[in-house]
Amino acid sequence: MPHSELMPIGVFAQRSGLTSSALRFYADSGLLPPAEVDPVSGYRYYSADQVARATALRRLREIAMPLAAVEAVLDAGADEASRLLDEHVAKVVGDAVAAQQKAAVIKSALGDVPSLPITVLKGPVLADAVEQVLTATAHEPGMPVLAGLRIEASQEAVALTATDRYRLSTRTLVPTEPPRQTWAGTVDGDELRAAVAEIRRSALVRVEVVPHGIWLRVAGREDRHCRLLPEEFPDYRLMLASLGRVTTRVTVSKDLLLRALEEHPCERISLHVTDHGTKVVSADAEHPDVPLPATATGQALQIWFKVTTLYPAVSTAIGPDVMLDLRGHDQPVTIRSADRGDLTTLAMPIKSDHSA
Repeated sequence: MPHSELMPIGVFAQRSGLTSSALRFYADSGLLPPAEVDPVSGYRYYSADQVARATALRRLREIAMPLAAVEAVLDAGADEASRLLDEHVAKVVGDAVAAQQKAAVIKSALGDVPSLPITVLKGPVLADAVEQVLTATAHEPGMPVLAGLRIEASQEAVALTATDRYRLSTRTLVPTEPPRQTWAGTVDGDELRAAVAEIRRSALVRVEVVPHGIWLRVAGREDRHCRLLPEEFPDYRLMLASLGRVTTRVTVSKDLLLRALEEHPCERISLHVTDHGTKVVSADAEHPDVPLPATATGQALQIWFKVTTLYPAVSTAIGPDVMLDLRGHDQPVTIRSADRGDLTTLAMPIKSDHSA
């Protein structure tokens, strides 16, 4: 190829975003050999067709992909390259999480501060409660506390609470031993979720607090450490205290309500409560309403929800029947078991004109 159609290494470096030294390294490693090398001067020349490969190489190295994996991706078809990328990212994320957890354990041991025993809970009960309450968490940039679970231990009980601002779930647990003292903290939800399997297989779990985290101590198994989040948890108690009075109460089969929500493909539905019963109304006129056998008292009301808000709130309720306490079309609805009050979820409605 004539030199007039080739780029010297400096020009190619500008086009590809790689430095000249990096291009020499990748040429020597065989990943990106130049199109031509002047036999007298040793100058390296690259073609315009190599820019795409050089750019892809740079991007792969920017996500810390090893050279062998980079070569495999560059030489693979689209499907295989996607699989290799997913595999690499999963490893990077896993390594980062493991490093974060190990760092938290190291931090908790700094200063040789002894752990502070808080309470003892039944493992299977705690595991169920964590899974139920964590459905109300969310990962939002700039608000890591929304991905956390608030633990509050008093002399009488242990309360678990989470909120994503559209839902609030709280469950109260009775400890097997009275809490030794009052304590409150917000625990990383992802690390708690990862510990659920180990917790569930343990008859008892001892909760101990250390700087920056908690230990979940289990007999005969590996203890699990979860980080504490430093951000302030939303003042949900103020919100609960400001709730208006209940104007309408509905008791309905959990399975039937969930089935009705599943059958509607729309993102928004409403509950229409009248003297004659309750029905699920679709935002799409093409889909028929679903009448539900239910017991309703109080005022007639139609209230709209996003399915992504209402469905998990209902699905985590305990028992065959759920009770919905309604306060108006623009007020939070309280959802709980019809015969047990230890798990409560609040779900925010949306406007009747379907705007979020």
